[in-house]
Amino acid sequence: MSQRHSDSSLEEKLLEYRFHSELRLDAKGNPASGLPMVRGSLQVVRDNAPFQVDTSGPPPLSPKDQESRTVILSTQSPAALKMGTQQLIPRSLAVSSKAKTPARHQSFGAAVLSKEAARRDPQLLSAPSFSLDDMDVDMGSEGALRRNLRNRSYRAAMKGLGAPSGDRGPSQLSPKLQALAEEPSQPSARGPAKNKKTLGRKRAHKGSFKDDPGFYQEIRERGLNTSHESDDDMLDELPSPDGTGRADAPIVVKSYRPAQITWSQLPEVVESGLLDTLPPEERKRQEAIFEILTSEFSYQHSLSILVAEFLHSRQLRATMTQTEHHHLFSNILDVLSASQRFFEDLEQRHKAQVCVEDISDILEEHAEKHFHPYVVYCSNEVYQQRALQKLTSSNAAFHEALKEIEKRPACGGLPMISFLILPMQRVTRLPLLTDTLCLKSQGHPERYKAASRALKAISKLVRQCNEGAHKMERTEQMYTLHTQLDFGKVKSLPLISASRWLLKRGELFVVEETGIFRKLASRPTCYLFLFNDVLVITKKKSEDSFVVQDYAQVDHIQVQKMEPSDPSLVGGSSRSSLVPHVFQVTMLHNSEGRQEKILLSSDSASDRARWITALTHRERQGRGPTNKGDLLQVEVTKAYLAKQADEITLQQADVVLVLEQEDGWFYGERLRDGEMGWFPEDFARCITSRVAVEGNVRRMERLRVETGV
Repeated sequence: MSQRHSDSSLEEKLLEYRFHSELRLDAKGNPASGLPMVRGSLQVVRDNAPFQVDTSGPPPLSPKDQESRTVILSTQSPAALKMGTQQLIPRSLAVSSKAKTPARHQSFGAAVLSKEAARRDPQLLSAPSFSLDDMDVDMGSEGALRRNLRNRSYRAAMKGLGAPSGDRGPSQLSPKLQALAEEPSQPSARGPAKNKKTLGRKRAHKGSFKDDPGFYQEIRERGLNTSHESDDDMLDELPSPDGTGRADAPIVVKSYRPAQITWSQLPEVVESGLLDTLPPEERKRQEAIFEILTSEFSYQHSLSILVAEFLHSRQLRATMTQTEHHHLFSNILDVLSASQRFFEDLEQRHKAQVCVEDISDILEEHAEKHFHPYVVYCSNEVYQQRALQKLTSSNAAFHEALKEIEKRPACGGLPMISFLILPMQRVTRLPLLTDTLCLKSQGHPERYKAASRALKAISKLVRQCNEGAHKMERTEQMYTLHTQLDFGKVKSLPLISASRWLLKRGELFVVEETGIFRKLASRPTCYLFLFNDVLVITKKKSEDSFVVQDYAQVDHIQVQKMEPSDPSLVGGSSRSSLVPHVFQVTMLHNSEGRQEKILLSSDSASDRARWITALTHRERQGRGPTNKGDLLQVEVTKAYLAKQADEITLQQADVVLVLEQEDGWFYGERLRDGEMGWFPEDFARCITSRVAVEGNVRRMERLRVETGV
């Protein structure tokens, strides 16, 4: 036993000696003097290390050098300067990195020493810690360890960059980011690789674009991008010499969905070898043609879901009358048939030629001869919206049946209204997709002429759809108001006219000299009907009955915005809380030929702004903005259906030029056709890229000239 004990004791002593020797500890178990810390200073000391640590540390930088040394973040990158200040970055760079195991090349002794040093000095735990796996080790001048820019941990880089310099020891290496040009990030695993050299053409897509068409509501065609440049083109451009850009701009983190298959990824295209000899401009033209084909199939797929799940649902049909069912779905079967015929012609051309010669003739023929069902469907829009609103608000059986259908997997969790507006959404996107085809055909005169003819035909179709919808709505409105307005003692005014329509209607408070001192609840009101040529002031008797008090031609009206502190306002600033959002309307010649003034007050600043905009629409038409490129532009992120006469119906991906904004509302001009109206700012996002803004203005001007919109 004693011999065994002595052997064990001897082994322990030998292990202890080797342990101290390996870790360079003194007799008391403390680190030997002069030994650098590992985790706090980012230095790894090993006998067999392939590099030596420069313990002298980097020389201090002069203030001039510190000012000239800049760090390029994502908002200062070439892509940010090109695309705008709200630069998108992958989600993986915005989350904390996973904890990593010790590096394989880090010795056991160095790891134990790090823990021992941290135990003896707790402040070391708060210092930023980097793993050598997070960086590429490089040999700098004089054998110093440098940190390469290709760091895979975005959070670690930011922590190291923000560490106070005063806390660094003399022997500590300072991880620094050099002001070098950014390299393109690695392609996401969720989408096909794409760079300037390959453009994704070496990676063939397995299967057909018909395998997973997706919902058209969730697709944004590349042809809607007015800059006509792909992401790889933007990344390759160098930043401006003056280095303009906002470093403090927000970074939008977004999860990207898989990209749609492109023409260059088709197996037959890759196997044919065309991509090796095809000019870049011709390849882009083929991509534009193919996108019209694939997006039409996705649109047709979503229409089929509307027909199968909603139109042919016996459960849903049993909850409404035949008239309501017709108003709700109109001629959707005819629209679906037109889409199927259009897609069949496109697909036949695509199958006949790997490199399609042209599809402009197909676009022109269908726009002129086969797309009339779109005009009928869009003309029924006012009845469709009214029927849907009535059924959902007052028909419990319909509401429950609709909820059950929308929960089905085939509907993808999308509401029925998103399917009902698909024809309007598609017909308004076709001109932009055709315009992209025109731009890609500029190098070939004959193809460009054919694409221009197709663009004019489709733009004419869209104009007919808009006019059809407006005509039905305006005609019905005028007949209804003719029966609701009672002129009484006021000289009668013939309302019904083909050239007259309603711009805005609503109730406002009347501010009187005596009424200003009353409580808000007792203030008198009036109900205004503003048409495109006349203003009618009435007193509301009931929901469908109004007594006319006075009227005047719009050309004989003056409007002035009033502030509570305005001396001309009765009561002055002491009564400002009782008279919010005031404006004055002066009728130079009323129904009796006299001048009358009326002081009105609205409930909100936005309502006042909307009334003033509507009352001065004639003046605004004559004085358009001198430079539309200087105005704010927004892109619609989700469809908006107008609820009042002065609002505008917008489809997803519409671009709007903002002319005015007030209290959460935008008043703007839709670029594709020039229609104006108000809409909530929550339905759009600002376009910050100057390239995109200028491209939108150029496209708008070109479309107005070539299509006569």
